[in-house]
Amino acid sequence: MTYAVRYYTKTGNTKRLAEAIAKELGVEALPITEPVTEKVDLLFLGNSYYAFSIDPEVRQFVGSLDKNLVGKIVNFGTAAMLNSTFKKVKAVADKVGIAMDPNEFHCRGEFNGLHKGRPNADDLKAAVEFVQRYK
Repeated sequence: MTYAVRYYTKTGNTKRLAEAIAKELGVEALPITEPVTEKVDLLFLGNSYYAFSIDPEVRQFVGSLDKNLVGKIVNFGTAAMLNSTFKKVKAVADKVGIAMDPNEFHCRGEFNGLHKGRPNADDLKAAVEFVQRYK
């Protein structure tokens, strides 16, 4: 199994998850400004809600993925209010012909004083445990 980890973050919360996931998988966590250039079975994609949707940069990144390089996307992220970005990411992935794994990982993220200290050590541990099922 081959892996890549890409993330988009404005606050650093999703980056912390991405780094924990990447370490467990033995790869580097890279921002979505770094394209996927090698064939991977699973692309772990970290993102969050911004203004009730995924950020346009995430939409553009997923839309630019090559279905011949990415086998499947595994969604993960943090959020202060809304949880799953799965449907929003899947809508774009479907357009380029890349499958989404039905499982995803989300936890609370700190934002403007809400959920202070999140993601915390327990959240990072849970993210690692989530990823272990893919090894």
